[in-house]
Amino acid sequence: MNQLESLKQISIVVADTGDIQSIAEYRPQDATTNPSLLYKAAQMPAYRHLVEEALRFGKDKAIDPETQMRWTLDKLAVNFGVEILRVIPGRVSTEIDARLSFDTEATIERVETLVGLYQQAGIDPGERVLFKIASTWEGIRAAERLERKAIHCNMTLLFSLSQAVVCADAGVTLISPFVGRILDWYKQANPGVDYPPDEDPGVQSVRCIYQYYKRHGYRTTVMGASFRNVGEILALAGCDALTISPQFLAELAANEGEVQRRLDPEAAMTLDLPKIAPDEPAFRWALNEDAMASEKLAEGIRLFTADTRRLEQLVGTLHQDAGGGR
Repeated sequence: MNQLESLKQISIVVADTGDIQSIAEYRPQDATTNPSLLYKAAQMPAYRHLVEEALRFGKDKAIDPETQMRWTLDKLAVNFGVEILRVIPGRVSTEIDARLSFDTEATIERVETLVGLYQQAGIDPGERVLFKIASTWEGIRAAERLERKAIHCNMTLLFSLSQAVVCADAGVTLISPFVGRILDWYKQANPGVDYPPDEDPGVQSVRCIYQYYKRHGYRTTVMGASFRNVGEILALAGCDALTISPQFLAELAANEGEVQRRLDPEAAMTLDLPKIAPDEPAFRWALNEDAMASEKLAEGIRLFTADTRRLEQLVGTLHQDAGGGR
């Protein structure tokens, strides 16, 4: 048995890519996408038909360029989501525009638009799609309202226990704490310091969140994300879910051996972990006090926005190449 097969027995393995061929190769349960992954996939000849169909859809929906672009990107995300769902048994996560991270109403509106597009494509989003929303206060409030409508959410750009606590209290389906980006911050803050997997600040953050959730009976799934090495993944074996890039899926598949469980819900139940207030003042203060979390959240929103703008530029170029107009 290789490490990937062994890991699948104790954690849900999720492919972190928009490349459908890679997803089919490693047979994960679920898959996640984001604007950066879609940007890369949209340039591959194998997926050009998905882009062209989205371009036609956008032109048919609107005349003005801004609205046309929005419809095109929404349709493109759904097109990739639908194709991914053909090769996985579980759910795909579709990202919401990071520029809406501080607008609860606009986030809900955008998600409901995507729900409609999935339904038109013959997909039941309640069963097969998670919508990725930034873990700002406004984003979490949007997710809370969506969950009440059985529209399920994956809270992304999550770097702290305070964010995780409010997400769980809101009843979201899944959170994606970012392991590697936390490590990046600590390496930049402490040049030359080496962090073995068990001492990795990102690994420790996810363990803390996982233990808190299990200790207090929250059903929200904890999915470790954004890995920098296989050591981080193995140090979180047993986490509810782990979203892994094709590079590390390949490395795990090439390594023989059994993966040992490192996170155990029964062990977490024995810990003395006081409950944390999930209200807005406590959330904002805790985030403000955590320089890493507040800086990485802001940076993540900027980077995801930049990725979306790159995707818009690519789509705009392809639109011009196709002749433009209606």
